[in-house]
Amino acid sequence: MKIKEKTDVFSDSIHSETVTRQVRVYGIVQGVGFRPTVSRHAMDTGITGSVCNKGPYVEIMIQGTKEECDAFLEKLSLHPPKRAAILKMDVKPLETEKHWESFEIIESEKTKGEIFISPDIAICEECRKELFDKHDRRYLHPFINCTCCGPRMTILDSLPYDRERTSMKEFPMCPSCQQEYTSPETRRYDAQPVCCNECGPQVYLLKGKAKGSDAITQVRRLISQGHIAAIKGIGGFHLCCDATSQEAVALLRERKHRPHKPFAVMMRDMDTVNRECFLEQGQEEILDGHQKPILLLRKKNGGKVVSQTAPGNPSLGVMLPYAPIHLLLFDYNDGISMPDCLVMTSANESGAPICRDDQDAEMELMDLCDEILSHDRKIRIRADDTVMDYFEGKPYMIRRSRGYAPLPFILSGEEQGVVLAMGGELKNSFCVGVNQMYYPSPYVGDMGDIRTVKALKETVQRFLDLLEVKPEAVVCDMHPLYQSGAAAREMGLPVIEVQHHYAHILSCMAENDCQEPVIGVSFDGTGYGTDHTIWGGEILAADYHGFTRIGCVSPFLQAGGDASAREGWRIAVSMICGWSRTREEAWEMVQSLGLCDKNAFLLQYGMVERKWNVVTSTSVGRIYDAVSAILGICRQSTYEGEAATSLQFAAMAGESSGMEMVFPGLTLPDERWSLSPDTKIIMDTETLVKQVIRFHQEGIPAECLALYFHRGLAFQIGEACRRAREINGRNTVALSGGVFQNTLLLKETKKRLEQDGFQVIIHQMVPPNDGGIALGQAVYAMRNKDIL
Repeated sequence: MKIKEKTDVFSDSIHSETVTRQVRVYGIVQGVGFRPTVSRHAMDTGITGSVCNKGPYVEIMIQGTKEECDAFLEKLSLHPPKRAAILKMDVKPLETEKHWESFEIIESEKTKGEIFISPDIAICEECRKELFDKHDRRYLHPFINCTCCGPRMTILDSLPYDRERTSMKEFPMCPSCQQEYTSPETRRYDAQPVCCNECGPQVYLLKGKAKGSDAITQVRRLISQGHIAAIKGIGGFHLCCDATSQEAVALLRERKHRPHKPFAVMMRDMDTVNRECFLEQGQEEILDGHQKPILLLRKKNGGKVVSQTAPGNPSLGVMLPYAPIHLLLFDYNDGISMPDCLVMTSANESGAPICRDDQDAEMELMDLCDEILSHDRKIRIRADDTVMDYFEGKPYMIRRSRGYAPLPFILSGEEQGVVLAMGGELKNSFCVGVNQMYYPSPYVGDMGDIRTVKALKETVQRFLDLLEVKPEAVVCDMHPLYQSGAAAREMGLPVIEVQHHYAHILSCMAENDCQEPVIGVSFDGTGYGTDHTIWGGEILAADYHGFTRIGCVSPFLQAGGDASAREGWRIAVSMICGWSRTREEAWEMVQSLGLCDKNAFLLQYGMVERKWNVVTSTSVGRIYDAVSAILGICRQSTYEGEAATSLQFAAMAGESSGMEMVFPGLTLPDERWSLSPDTKIIMDTETLVKQVIRFHQEGIPAECLALYFHRGLAFQIGEACRRAREINGRNTVALSGGVFQNTLLLKETKKRLEQDGFQVIIHQMVPPNDGGIALGQAVYAMRNKDIL
């Protein structure tokens, strides 16, 4: 936090005289009890004046002796509200005739400027205690909150953040809540969502007729009996069932048509988490902090959570209850014994955005669950749960949403203007750039469903309204068939197209506020290249003004259209057909690996031979799918990334068991390189895959070869970057793209690069996958508006 004081107007040379200062505080200062805290600090230090919420900032007028004013500023700097984030504090001496008799909170005013919107905040410990205190008037109240916790972004209509500009305006406060709301000595002073059992929102069932406590009891009984319920929370609905029941989890999988994709689990408390999972240092603080994301933790053997919750996965996505209604699912005064682990997965039909209101729930969830527990507080903006991994003792973002969005990223520079970046097609989120501030949206979803496209357009407009800006340009991916691109072109604004993998690298640079040119390693599943082929294994020389494709993995033929992205065996067969001298030679290898039957092989071979339904690809994601199929780990994916993550888990199993030590003769690939006609560095991934096949046919275990593949790929990345440095002198490497969600590959690659003297920048709070590219798109547009 930066305190900037201007002293050019007058000097506070006489300590006893009264001085007046204007203080402007920037950051997350709305919806966090900032004005009440300021008022209490003012009373403690004896100053007079006022505090007003201006929208982009909080303005404080302070009057008193120099010592009193200095004490106030120190107190504010050292003891801000728990959930505030002060980014900057400007202090300016004022000459004024006005004399304040007291310190007052004055009505919010609207002022133009940079705006900071608070994310939603998990229930605080004080509210949690009150929730279960039989003598408290908010005992078992499903919507208990205070200035330190509760909904923020998801209920917001407009700024400044006051009750009449939120969905809580529909619930007039009772006299008791009004008294707390207006009393500086209470925790609910100026807390906009404040309510109680008498005046707040109500819970009710959509299938049954029960309301209030009866509705909660009925849902708890159903869950305890192995049924499935939909629960409306802060940012949308969850589908919920007993995570310790094999039958309940199997039923949910059957209804959602989701045979293998992991479910997140909400656990009652930290004792339950410690029973079920291993915790590294620092992970408890993330799990039990005020954001409460889903965090990937290593499972322990012998836990109560059934294996089908995350089949074949050594980790479990775990979160703690973050809304009062979640706590009441675990503990209530109805005598029902509840499991301490509940599946909590986003409630929506496959491909659609998370349901947020009763109409959505009635249209999409009736066949998925046995009951729906809803409430009448409207959700203005959807917010899925944030998902994080953990790498080198820090969070590693997978999906950035509730609790984190729309906190902005601030970049160095003097750019001015407003741009809107529409993101990608999968894992879509968008980003609004305002001068040096970049506001990534919550997770929206996959654009293959028209409902998600509608949600994108709606959320974009609400963001623009909240930020009170009108974009000068809209940015999208250069793929001609992306729905996010179509939505951008419909807006009637100048359109800037940014190549997919370049946007990944810019996103990593922006998150790290890296201003120097980099070598970008951008590995993912699919991206449209400037040569109209499918890219996905790229080495780029990049800065904020452009890029050069200086290298890639060995190009291969990808036959089978969209099916090949789901069926890794097709990629493996296409590769083998591409490098085999005859059809018989190719079939012999395909047959020995058990990849497919003769008819399927002949169809694939025919497509490759005739170049029909075939694209040239450098996708590392598809190479992962092929190797997973070759090793018999996963030949066909039921969800995006299944084959690749299964290969990663096999490699991790090989690493943890020390299997590579069993085969000391197994070495990394020889240093074989070639240059394409346009002098690109070609990483010899073809030879790497051939070696995996040869060793597999020799009987080396799949776990060992999975690890070998990871290390071989990391070795080739290191060599490619070293050769790139020889060409352009750049020493900073940015690692981005969905493949780098794989923390094993990330670890091996980062280690090799750092051993070779490179400075390596990676993601932390922005996803490396397509959920992060909107930030890169927005930064490019802001830095290059002259191309319009």
